[in-house]
Amino acid sequence: MTLITEYSTHARPDRRIVEVYDADAYLGDDEALAASRSQVAAGNGYHLYLHSLQPDIDVHVTIRVWDAPQEPPKDAEETVPVSLESETGTLVINQFTLGPAGEMTLPRPGVYEGHAWWDGRQATADYYNQCGHRRAIEQWDSRQLRQAWLQCPVQERYVLDLWYVREPDPVDDEDL
Repeated sequence: MTLITEYSTHARPDRRIVEVYDADAYLGDDEALAASRSQVAAGNGYHLYLHSLQPDIDVHVTIRVWDAPQEPPKDAEETVPVSLESETGTLVINQFTLGPAGEMTLPRPGVYEGHAWWDGRQATADYYNQCGHRRAIEQWDSRQLRQAWLQCPVQERYVLDLWYVREPDPVDDEDL
């Protein structure tokens, strides 16, 4: 099994969410967003929501495209199956209300299946909560708090391991 391409970026989980979607898929999905609260990663095929436990410390997002199905790593905190359809061949990594953190060009447009996995999620949330507590006790100003967030000893990381499965569904002219 060969890695075809990989893209990584940092994103702020604004409102505790990082979103991955096809460049032409503008409308979100409230049901998938709500499902991400319990599943961590949930989507509707066009949008995928990654739910962090904290809203301010940047997370690392990696998208990897493989030539064949992959097993999730054994040391991942958890993993869930995912599917993304990309008519344009470009995936956007979005910071919800802050805007795009980056975009990845896929090897070709189509439907990609795989799994999302993560690590450092709970440890980063614990550190975030400790910073909030220390801010109250030690009277930190906003600059000190931001500096503490930048010094987080754990990297919260989300990885999408995907592989191509088929061409995208044809666009119905009535949908235009």
